[in-house]
Amino acid sequence: MRRYGLSDGQWGRIKDLLPGREGHVGGTAADNRLFVEAVLYRYRAGIPWRDLPVRFGDWKNVYRRLRRWCESGVVERIFRHLAADHDNQYMMIDSTIVRAHQHSAGARKKGGADQAIGRSRGGLITKIHAVVDAAGKAVTLSLTPGQRADITETAPLLDEVGPEAIIADKAYDADPLIEKLKERQIIPVIPSRRNRRHSRKISFSLYKKRNEIERFFARLKQFRGIATRYDKLKSTFLAAVQLVSAIIGIN
Repeated sequence: MRRYGLSDGQWGRIKDLLPGREGHVGGTAADNRLFVEAVLYRYRAGIPWRDLPVRFGDWKNVYRRLRRWCESGVVERIFRHLAADHDNQYMMIDSTIVRAHQHSAGARKKGGADQAIGRSRGGLITKIHAVVDAAGKAVTLSLTPGQRADITETAPLLDEVGPEAIIADKAYDADPLIEKLKERQIIPVIPSRRNRRHSRKISFSLYKKRNEIERFFARLKQFRGIATRYDKLKSTFLAAVQLVSAIIGIN
């Protein structure tokens, strides 16, 4: 296996989900595996597209193909298909901040499109929000500008899942969220903030499981092109996060 390449087991899990596969409507693409490995290599090494090794072919063609897959929803379908086989015993929700390189700024805002880049004292930042299951596999993902509060992304993320319990840190301790979880008969394992008059009792033995989502983010950020965002478009960066998360989930 080449450096940063797919194992045969990983390729076997995704090959039948790709366009251009044998028997699929349209032309057959003989280089699907090479293309996926090219994208993973770029994000694992954190290099500019034009520095992609020549064995992957013309870097412009690789980038254009990734954009086509983004626009047609191919990468999202791969991620959702693999995420569907998740553990519902308990899940964790959290976010992590990644630095956005200066080259990621300046994308044209067609129709006021939000590219999920915000500003802080440290510069440009993007926030990756994730829900991870008990096995440490990402189930849902989203991107926001880095200055946006974590609690604002709970509704779209949690509406897609139905675990027995949700584990989160104090940033998610808000009455509307707690009430919504209870209505759905989901146990909130969320420590109370200091300013609460009456602290809720939670299972701290279960709360310790929250390290699974921290481990997921650590594995995700081993890909240098994820730990630092170079992509101008939100859709491209989200597709990269989804693809890398899917591959991590089938390791």
